[in-house]
Amino acid sequence: MSERSAEGLRQEVTGRHVRVSLVEPGAVATELSSHNRPEIREQISKRFSDVDRLHAEDIADAISYIVTRPRRIAVNELLVRPTEQVG
Repeated sequence: MSERSAEGLRQEVTGRHVRVSLVEPGAVATELSSHNRPEIREQISKRFSDVDRLHAEDIADAISYIVTRPRRIAVNELLVRPTEQVG
């Protein structure tokens, strides 16, 4: 979901006290990269070789933060990246 569509959805449901959040994770150590073609896996490996990637638990913690806020608080977007990740 893009920022634009998340914002559109948020505006549609805000009167019903529904909160919409967009979580944008950076480099996360998951099996997802293993589903890429070998040349793409090599590029990913080179780009993030010196980066201590996030763990799935880090993203789960970010989501937990969002959903445990008081009803009056809406976290619209949350960008979560490893400290060393560039771009």
